[in-house]
Amino acid sequence: MAERLKDQFFTTSSIGKFIYAIENQFPEFDKIKFTGLIYDATWESLELKARMRQVTRSLKQCLPADYLTALLMLIKIAPEIKGFEGMVLPDFVEQYGMDHWEESLNALGHFTKYSSSEFAIRPFLDQKPDLVMHYMMVWAENDNENVRRFASEGCRPRLPWAMLLPKFIANPEPVVEVLEKLKDDPSLFVRKSVANNLNDISKDHPDLVMDIASRWYGYSDRTNWIVKHGLRTLLKKGNQRALNLMGVSGADNLEVKNLKLSSKSLRIGDSIRFSFDLYNLSSGGQMVRLEYLIQFAKARGKTSEKVFQIAERELPPGKTTFNRKHSFADLTTRKHYAGAHKITIVVNGEPKTNDNFSLK
Repeated sequence: MAERLKDQFFTTSSIGKFIYAIENQFPEFDKIKFTGLIYDATWESLELKARMRQVTRSLKQCLPADYLTALLMLIKIAPEIKGFEGMVLPDFVEQYGMDHWEESLNALGHFTKYSSSEFAIRPFLDQKPDLVMHYMMVWAENDNENVRRFASEGCRPRLPWAMLLPKFIANPEPVVEVLEKLKDDPSLFVRKSVANNLNDISKDHPDLVMDIASRWYGYSDRTNWIVKHGLRTLLKKGNQRALNLMGVSGADNLEVKNLKLSSKSLRIGDSIRFSFDLYNLSSGGQMVRLEYLIQFAKARGKTSEKVFQIAERELPPGKTTFNRKHSFADLTTRKHYAGAHKITIVVNGEPKTNDNFSLK
């Protein structure tokens, strides 16, 4: 059986490294009390982020009571505590640093070099967005790619697994100012964050994002990559401006025939195979964005839809046959339910044909 994600972090070994680093700065550190507070009777039932918070709270009880004194120690050990375990350090700032804004924000900019402060910055952004976005603009010009990425990732309005930023969902213009600084960043790590940020904004302000994309597309190969990935939600929704920018026109000369499913009844955990013929009825090649949409059965009779890409390329005249397989095994990000499902073939944003099947 695969090891659970939450058991891969905050192990006795990694906590031991944590303790060793702290003891070098604070010899009086009570490691027995610290480990006892962490691994209490609740530990096994806690999920990963809750375990991180438990380590943070345990740390607070074992460091000097004065926040700034404790913070200075954590700043010194940050290079030794990397990865997910290192996110305890910005979490400490989030939990206990709201009375010391300047010191706390500077510490978050330091900690993010070694782990990530993207979650911890968000309560600060929520309370004083103008002040914190000033820091973000400065961080966007930092020599360290982790800090530049943080400038984008930390202010994503809908960052997964993090608190939402309602002010930026309503008005993303301050976020766009940061993204403008990062749009041609040499680091792919940074550019991925910029694309994801654009994608977040597109869910609430599609026209704004299309205006940005139209300005950026053609500026450089880097901005072209950002635009394509930042428009992925709009492209999946068949947004015509997004499709046109990517060189994809209508689907009038494209027909789908002979959609065949390998089975009309599957069990959760099975895979379905499907095939279909796509006809380009024009006399020349045509750019095609080809996807399939699955309407999933959910709990209590509800449904949800998700689009999956098949291909994006120029299609020659005549018939082209496509074959694909889709798994219905449960994932950490998707749970399947028994019930009626539907698969739809989508060509250049236009649904063409569909068929039904069931899971049990």
